[in-house]
Amino acid sequence: MLVVLVYVQVLPDYVEDFIAATLENARCSLQEQGIVRFDVVQQQDDPCAFVLVEVYRTVDAPGRHKETEHYLRWRDTVADMMAEPRSSIKFIPLFPQTAGWETHHAV
Repeated sequence: MLVVLVYVQVLPDYVEDFIAATLENARCSLQEQGIVRFDVVQQQDDPCAFVLVEVYRTVDAPGRHKETEHYLRWRDTVADMMAEPRSSIKFIPLFPQTAGWETHHAV
């Protein structure tokens, strides 16, 4: 498994539009076979700061995700909403065990 944290800083005038586009992308992403979780969190003391917590079954799954129609639509939609280029860091999950990441998703 692979966990990717994507850090996004959004321009203040676009926060609501960014949230709408990102939640749609997250819902669609959860339908992908290679994705275990796709969480969207907003920083409490900076509403323009977001982290996408993406949990993939394999190291190849992020590449397949970036080829989907919904990801490409999201990427193009939010490109001009960002205050700076998004960044990401990849992690290997240690706890919970792999089965612990499997949760029921409300979509």
